Formats: sequence, structure tokens, C-alpha cells
Amino acid sequence: MPFTHPDPQRLLAIETSTDALSVALGTGAPGAPLWQRSGPGGAQASATLLPMVRSLLNEAGWSLDTLAAVVFGRGPGSFTGLRTACSVAQGLAYGAQGLGRAGGLPVLPVNTLLALAEEARQARVDAGQALPAVIVALLDARMGEVYVAPYASHGGGPAGLTPLASPRLCTPADLPAYLQHLAPGERLLTGNVFDIEALSALAGQRHTALPTAAALLRLAPGLLAAGHAVAAQDALPLYVRDKVAQTTAERESLRLAAEAGT
Repeated sequence: MPFTHPDPQRLLAIETSTDALSVALGTGAPGAPLWQRSGPGGAQASATLLPMVRSLLNEAGWSLDTLAAVVFGRGPGSFTGLRTACSVAQGLAYGAQGLGRAGGLPVLPVNTLLALAEEARQARVDAGQALPAVIVALLDARMGEVYVAPYASHGGGPAGLTPLASPRLCTPADLPAYLQHLAPGERLLTGNVFDIEALSALAGQRHTALPTAAALLRLAPGLLAAGHAVAAQDALPLYVRDKVAQTTAERESLRLAAEAGT
């Protein structure tokens, strides 16, 4: 069943997938008013996120029940950050029921790497620079890997980004061949990975950036119109990496294998 929403479409966006936290409130329409906050992410996000949301709602003069949807960066990214954003988005969506919104608010999960590509796209537009054929979003995944997703750029607005492949994990050594296969021409690399020495020779223009809640807002109208909103209970993070640590037995097995090979 399609979700209905008040007019104008009011949106709250939450992005906590990296070491930075950002929250934004607006309609996502070009030139529309935008209220936003930012701060440290990671473990601090869970303590500061809800006060930021309340502050923004008060500043805008909006109440939770008048929102069309809650938007959040679903990943890939920090496991803790993704869980925080998802749980807060779900909690706010359910909370609107107590304010008279039957069934609560819909939730819109948005790929973090798409939001990163949109942040770079908008920066180029604001600077009056030509858009490249491909924008490659790259986030540090730690453990010697990066999250990567390439997007074809073929328009002036957020809807002009088309995924060329799903987000995936990649080692710095494998990344050049992967990108050469998917995006062999002109490309803009954007993200927070450019201090990784193994990527110093990676071909492409570079733009240091992080995904933001404002980018989520710009993407949201098109994604909502395309039917990507879900009920709160169906909103899930996108981890890409299923494990962040090895068990003691796995570490011991790897140690013995390494010793056997020496």
C-alpha cells in the first residue's frame, strides 16, 4: 500500500555511518529551507542524535507527526553508526503513532555510498564545474578494505545518479582493476580514503567528502516517488561486511596455518 504524506512533504534525515553525525530537516526541494546539525559520530551519536532531532523540529516549528518520512543512511559504514541511525529512525516512526499518525511514519533507507556520490555531485554543481561521467564513492571500511560503489552521472539533479554496481568491499590492491572494468573513462573519486597509501596511484579526480543528511534529503523525494519507503519494522541496515572480528578459534587457526607455511 503506498504511503500518503502531508503537503508540503516534510522530511527528517539522519546520517551516522561514519565518524561524523549529521541530521537535516526539510523537503529536499531545490532552494527550500534547510535546517541541519552536525557533530561527532561513533559512540557519541547515540547520546546526541535525539537532542539534535528535537532541536531541529523546534527550530523549524514542525512536529514529528507532520513529517512525510524519516530518512536514514542505511550503509555500508560503521556497524555501530548504522544500528544507531536505523533504531532511532524506527523509534521516531513508531513514536508518531502517539501523536495521532495511525501506523506511524514511513521510513526511507538510503544507501550511504549513494549519499556520498550525491554530496560530491552537488559540490561540483555549486562550484560551477562540469560533472564527470562517473562518480565513484569510497569509504574507509577499516581492516585494510574500502567500501566502493560507482555511479553514472547523467543529469544536474540527484536523480541523475545511476548505480553501475552494488556497494561492495574491495582491497586497495584490487580496486584499480575493479574500477577499470566498470568505469574505464573519466571519473571523480569521492570519499575519505585518500590518505591510504595504497590508493595514491588510483586514477581519477579526487574530492574528499562524507555522506551527509542534507544529501539524503536531496535524494529522498525521488526515492519516495519511486516507492522505496518501507514500514518501520522493515527498515534494515546494509552492512556489506557481515563480520568485523574473528573468533578466538579463527585467529588460532590462522596463526597455525601461517606457522605451517613458514
